[in-house]
Amino acid sequence: MSAASKWNDLLPRLLSALVMVAVGVAAIWIGGTVFIALIAVLAGLMVWELMRMLEPENGSARIWMALLAAAVMAAVLFLPPPARLPVVLAPVLVGLSSVRAHRVIWLGYGLVVMLGAFSALNLREGGAIWVVWLVSVVAICDIAGYFAGRLLGGPKFWPRVSPKKTWSGTVAGWIGAALVGVCFMAYSPAGPELVIVSVIMAFASQLGDVAESAIKRTVGVKDSSNLIPGHGGVLDRFDAMLGALLLALFAGFFTSFLPGVG
Repeated sequence: MSAASKWNDLLPRLLSALVMVAVGVAAIWIGGTVFIALIAVLAGLMVWELMRMLEPENGSARIWMALLAAAVMAAVLFLPPPARLPVVLAPVLVGLSSVRAHRVIWLGYGLVVMLGAFSALNLREGGAIWVVWLVSVVAICDIAGYFAGRLLGGPKFWPRVSPKKTWSGTVAGWIGAALVGVCFMAYSPAGPELVIVSVIMAFASQLGDVAESAIKRTVGVKDSSNLIPGHGGVLDRFDAMLGALLLALFAGFFTSFLPGVG
């Protein structure tokens, strides 16, 4: 790979990232229905992309599934708490009737998408600081991994599944996440343990990235869609965030470290 080709996606990635950051920060800061609407739209788009990869000929099914996923996310926080989780899982079960191939992938990753979106809503209920922290961890992990991987190269992290990801980029992501944890210690009730949790969340985000790469290789596509210039699809951009959000959701069930998540 030439030096120029290593960076040929940098400008569209930066421009798209700036737009997404501006929209995301505004929605997190405002909260309420604005944040719920953003998560609903993202959930709908990710479900649309997932079914698009698995059932490329079934255009009507993926539109209806996207609308159902978005509607569930828009309404779930207004339901009694015991009813929320079953409602969140319902679109994935409904979609099984429309998926003829790769049903295991639909069931597994569809649950990741819906539970990840649900986790984001709950995390914001615990305070904007926790959403900003998690987004920062995932973003810095991705940025550090991108530059370290291209500048340092070296052995691949998991070449059969994600041929571009290197160990140098992976470790750089952990270091970046740890620094985010150090910075946020001063702005949250957490102590030094936030540094360790940040690294664990970074690793979860990297596994989320690898999981989506494995799905794309299985179904034979390069990107989940072309909705975001320089990034591919919404799933290509938020796969890492889904991994971290899923871990945050499960952590909330068993600990009180992340308020509102459980």
